[in-house]
Amino acid sequence: MIAEQTLTDQYLRVRAHSEAICRGLETEDYVVQPIVDVSPPKWHLGHTTWFWETFVLVPNAPGYRIYHEDFSFVFNSYYESVGRRVLRTDRGNLSRPTVAGVYAYRAYVDEHMSRFLDTADIAPELYALIELGFNHEQQHQELLITDIKYILGHNPLFPAVEMPITEHRPESPASAVSLAEGIYTIGHRGNGFCFDNELAPHKVYVNDTILSGNLVTNADYLAFIEAGGYQNFRFWLSDGWAWVKANDVQAPLYWHRVEGEWWNYTFDGLKPVDKDVPVCHVSQYEADAYARWKGQRLPTEFEWEAAAQQLAWVSRWEWTNSAYMPYPGFTTAEGAVGEYNGKFMSGQIVLRGASVATPEGHSRPTYRNFFQPDKRWQYTGIRLTSQ
Repeated sequence: MIAEQTLTDQYLRVRAHSEAICRGLETEDYVVQPIVDVSPPKWHLGHTTWFWETFVLVPNAPGYRIYHEDFSFVFNSYYESVGRRVLRTDRGNLSRPTVAGVYAYRAYVDEHMSRFLDTADIAPELYALIELGFNHEQQHQELLITDIKYILGHNPLFPAVEMPITEHRPESPASAVSLAEGIYTIGHRGNGFCFDNELAPHKVYVNDTILSGNLVTNADYLAFIEAGGYQNFRFWLSDGWAWVKANDVQAPLYWHRVEGEWWNYTFDGLKPVDKDVPVCHVSQYEADAYARWKGQRLPTEFEWEAAAQQLAWVSRWEWTNSAYMPYPGFTTAEGAVGEYNGKFMSGQIVLRGASVATPEGHSRPTYRNFFQPDKRWQYTGIRLTSQ
């Protein structure tokens, strides 16, 4: 992908997409943080800019002057080695810098990055860091979309907003995929970009397994709801059942019961639930309970990867039943970027695939997304497996 254009072109294209996602927002939409998981859009735009400034310009561009000495405190996310930062819970409490100020910051850094990429001699180590920067911003583009949806989806006006994605589309019918018992190589191979958590390639044993060719649809999931799935503890893991009871969960996120019918918040506003599209915004607890109700289960991440070339996986991040753990041979990079993935390998579940919000070309069969099992504000779905 990078070889087809200059690094400057690639940089500007990635940066422009972040701003295109926010094009339909009002100023007030940029500053809201309804829950700790959701960051204000203004913060995402500033944080991704801080990443380029901190990790590329400051150490590599002679004479570069930091835009604002306090922005590292405001826009650092979790990099302990970089210094102190605003608590994640407080990101929505900051009225300054203003939205206009954040866009001015982006313009300043973009100007200096363009000049740097046009003139610098890019060594392999720096090239790898720039490539990480592209992928880092693409991750935040997906988070921008899902955070904006959460912000607007919890507004009682259910506002519609322009967004450069198609959220819901029926899948074409697909045959189930049978995996033969055997040894499979898992993990990224080759010279293309990958995150450190996709390494190192290693062998795993997989039993005979059948993966569904299609994701679970809203119609499928409605049958679970109508059968009393949320009222029957027998389908739920203990933690999942406690989560259902504590939060009075009765349906996927963004579903609303209106005069006896189910409606769903989308970027087009509140719409009747489309029964033909893959169910979305479900937790791993819900995905697991649905699978148990069907007498099946979720795939392991290794089963999923072994079958990936035969699956269509572009609309929903697919929950697995695999804990997010390091692969054999996993190593972290030197310095602050070594904090990127490894320190989160506790209490999280792996998701595989991609979603409608994933930037084009960002994902791959070895990509390992991860969230805690109760999270459902991402575009998450369900694929069933049986043996």
